[in-house]
Amino acid sequence: VQLQASGGGLVQAGDSLRLSCVASGRTFRSNAMGWFRQAPGKERELVAAIDWSGRTAYYVDFAKVRLTISRDNAKNTVYLQMNSLKPEDTAVYYCAARGDDEIGPTYDYWGQGTLVTVSS
Repeated sequence: VQLQASGGGLVQAGDSLRLSCVASGRTFRSNAMGWFRQAPGKERELVAAIDWSGRTAYYVDFAKVRLTISRDNAKNTVYLQMNSLKPEDTAVYYCAARGDDEIGPTYDYWGQGTLVTVSS
């Protein structure tokens, strides 16, 4: 699976962004997907994940209110809608695919990342 993330940019605090990740290669709909982020000087962390069908999603605590993960299997695309952005959301955001259709702890394929910068 090859993954191409896009949609990052420079925004102001309070703005919204929607990140997209297009998958190619293996059948996308058989993969659970996740969004991660890595802020400067910090380790990469999971933000949200979604199963193959889109019916089950998982969010880490800080993401539960402001972020929404979704997918469109017909377009081989997974999205991350981010609202009310804060400066602490500044990070490189990565999409990743599991070699499994259910949400889980390990990911096998990674995209190149898209930078989100939130100014105060």
